[in-house]
Amino acid sequence: MQITFDNSYTTLPDRFYSAVPPSPVSDPQLIALNDDLAATLGLDADALRSPEGLAMLAGNALPDGAAGIAQAYAGHQFGGWVPQLGDGRALLLGEVVGRDGKRRDIQLKGSGPTPYSRMGDGRAWLGPVLREYIVSEAMAALGVPTTRALAAVSTGDPVHRERVFPGAVLTRVASSHIRVGTFQYFAAREDGEALQALTDHAISRHYPEAQGPLGLLASAVEAQADLIAKWMGAGFIHGVMNTDNMSVAGETIDYGPCAFLDAYHPQTVFSSIDRMGRYAYGKQPEIAVWNLAQLATALLPLMGADRDKAIEQATEVVQGFADSFAAAWDRVFAAKLGLDTPREGDAAMAYDLLRRMALGEADFTRTFRALSGPDPKAARAEFKDPTAFDAWASGWQARIEHIPQAVRVTAMQAVNPALIPRNHRIEEAIQAALKGDFAPFHRLNAALATPFAEPADPDLMQAPEPEEEVRATFCGT
Repeated sequence: MQITFDNSYTTLPDRFYSAVPPSPVSDPQLIALNDDLAATLGLDADALRSPEGLAMLAGNALPDGAAGIAQAYAGHQFGGWVPQLGDGRALLLGEVVGRDGKRRDIQLKGSGPTPYSRMGDGRAWLGPVLREYIVSEAMAALGVPTTRALAAVSTGDPVHRERVFPGAVLTRVASSHIRVGTFQYFAAREDGEALQALTDHAISRHYPEAQGPLGLLASAVEAQADLIAKWMGAGFIHGVMNTDNMSVAGETIDYGPCAFLDAYHPQTVFSSIDRMGRYAYGKQPEIAVWNLAQLATALLPLMGADRDKAIEQATEVVQGFADSFAAAWDRVFAAKLGLDTPREGDAAMAYDLLRRMALGEADFTRTFRALSGPDPKAARAEFKDPTAFDAWASGWQARIEHIPQAVRVTAMQAVNPALIPRNHRIEEAIQAALKGDFAPFHRLNAALATPFAEPADPDLMQAPEPEEEVRATFCGT
């Protein structure tokens, strides 16, 4: 099929990536195709469904003009330094400039081994592919910056993990796949030439108004502050915030053991490998700062000969995250509470509600959605002790009494979703798909496309019963 690629990453030196073909699969079958995203990218959805298009989405054929590269990067994983990681099971097909004028990467995930696979098979099994498709598209619908899912394809081939699973390939779309770990990779090698080329490329691609490495750092700090605040407002837990999983573009990337809160608690962890709670819901802002400090360290060699001055300047920029995040968090939660104009004490009111929700084991999404309705007292049913809610609600109602009910309801329901990708519903979709039934997957995706509307299937709004709770999520390797 014909795709007009406009590849800029391959203009960088060869040491930025490895050219490698995808590994063919035996029996590709299309599971899902994102027609709306295809249209935004300027791609023909019917052509993507054709045998030629399916061959591309499965990794059986590279179209003319494709890049066909695996990118090199390093990273801190759970705080431990790994000098070489890279795309071990992903392949950048190329870059396209969409109908909206924006440049985006198109990448295959699960397309076979690369020089960075570290003895792995480079494949993905069906579950993580469906999880990333569901969650990334839900995040986009929720208004959270994110990579997107263009297609999911089953391969007809087995993938061996703790047991044998059916294989699949995800076609992922991103503003870029440049990570904090990409900068760390070249900084660790003291490759100043590559570090400068990468910095210039990232500025040109993402922050053309930024001036030099310090400007790039400042832009990344602002983007991450906004992103993490939106994660917190959605009740989202990334689960594996390693530096190789942080995009300098400020998008959510690498959906592995991610999950959404059911009952609210800031120490909630789902990731099966996060045994110390490093990436718990409430720790995500401080981990973002830690990651940004690693980006700053990587950029120091480009900030002038006076290293002490460079450290001082970079430290000041990174420390600015706290104020930027606080302002973004205040905006997010003020909107969730229907507060139209900022007043002193608004943040304290939001934190007090969250504290009571944690003690009362209140469901995060259902509590805020109930507050958004004509009768906010419906939220008290989410608390083990409803009087704890009542004590908070009296002050909140006094705060919003000047806002007409219809105005408040419309505004709050536009930011407090009725529907999120509940962990147990994702698991339900995956288990059905393993038996060849993709109906739950398609039902869930269709509903999540309009998360702020009351769903046609109200059962998708329900919190899990105790026997349905998903207490651990897993990496997609």
